[in-house]
Amino acid sequence: MGGVSRRAFAVAAVSAVSAFTMAPAASAAPVSASKPPVRRAAAGMRGMWLATVAGRDWPTRAGLRASEQRAELVEHLDNAVRHRLNTVILQVRPTADALWPSPYEPWSQYLSGSQGRDPGWDPLGTAVKEAHARGLELHAWFNPYRVSLHDDPSRLVPAHPARQHPEWVVPYGGKLYYNPGLPEVRAFVQDAMLDAVEKYAVDGVHFDDYFYPYPVAGESFDDGVAYRTFGAGAGFGSRADWRRDNIDRLVRETAARVKKVRPAARFGVSPFGVWRNAATDQRGSDTRAGVQTYDDLYADTRKWVREGWIDYVVPQLYWSIGQNGADYAKLLPWWAEVAEGSRTQLYVGEALYKAGDPAQPAAWQDPAELSRHVALAARYPQVRGHVFFSAKDVAEDRGGAMARVAADHYTLPAAAPR
Repeated sequence: MGGVSRRAFAVAAVSAVSAFTMAPAASAAPVSASKPPVRRAAAGMRGMWLATVAGRDWPTRAGLRASEQRAELVEHLDNAVRHRLNTVILQVRPTADALWPSPYEPWSQYLSGSQGRDPGWDPLGTAVKEAHARGLELHAWFNPYRVSLHDDPSRLVPAHPARQHPEWVVPYGGKLYYNPGLPEVRAFVQDAMLDAVEKYAVDGVHFDDYFYPYPVAGESFDDGVAYRTFGAGAGFGSRADWRRDNIDRLVRETAARVKKVRPAARFGVSPFGVWRNAATDQRGSDTRAGVQTYDDLYADTRKWVREGWIDYVVPQLYWSIGQNGADYAKLLPWWAEVAEGSRTQLYVGEALYKAGDPAQPAAWQDPAELSRHVALAARYPQVRGHVFFSAKDVAEDRGGAMARVAADHYTLPAAAPR
């Protein structure tokens, strides 16, 4: 997602180049005097992202009373159930902060309106409890390296780790980031994230598409000292290779620690949808995207899947069928081939936020576009489900696109996505 949403990057990358229904019982004879058993669809991911950065989905504004924040959160969970989803991916560490009482980082400003101020309740603990009560999985979504959506360290609370360790921080593109090239940073961000995994019975641990930041024209990410210290003499062919190794280490180490701390939890990543264009690498996709995760974010997402380092991957295929430069119908089989034979489960990230948006091209004005995505994906056995961006758009359902998906494909409640 961009500084506030994923919309900006999905667009920029390409421009650079029915009511709830129950199935009838199998037999006319009643099983018991109680309710008949609920038939469920086969296991598969039906998820939605619930973004908190800058209040994208929730809360509607910072500083609401605890009871109001809780009511809004529960309404999002109820919306997931109404649309027969089975998973909510809740952003709990949007900007080096926390939506739970953390000993490592301050309370998020997106709750109280002021970084570090206790909101008076435990959002993550409540989300886990209320999601499970509704039969939903709750995955905790973390952004590893983003510190702030501004580049002024003095605006962070004095006790913020980024102020205590200014040598960890790189300003870039008007924002602050932790430097992925520092081993102490990699250890710290894992400790901060794993604190939540240790404390709460989350069903998954989720990274989004941010590793090294998306490129900003005319700017360079200033990690030269770290490269000279840790990379230049370590046998890397280039700084790009060293950066990719830094992110590989983060992913491998986080995966191992998640399994140790909470073995039942799954670890997944939702990368930008283009690994590399075929013009750059013959193994790449038939696309002409201006951003390639391997080259620009230093995230070798294809390797993570092929090596089985992650339990699931949710590439953000935020384009329409037939779109010039990045065609959903071409990217889908590419990712299916990448996942073939791997232990990594493939789910597809869907751009619900584009549906019915008048600023989007004609394809997105058709409420059947996303339903066609799900129908097309059903032809590929490697695809085990979909995740929709995002919760606010599930609730608003412009043009009825989400209702159409549910009516066409989600006629039964879904079993857990295993």
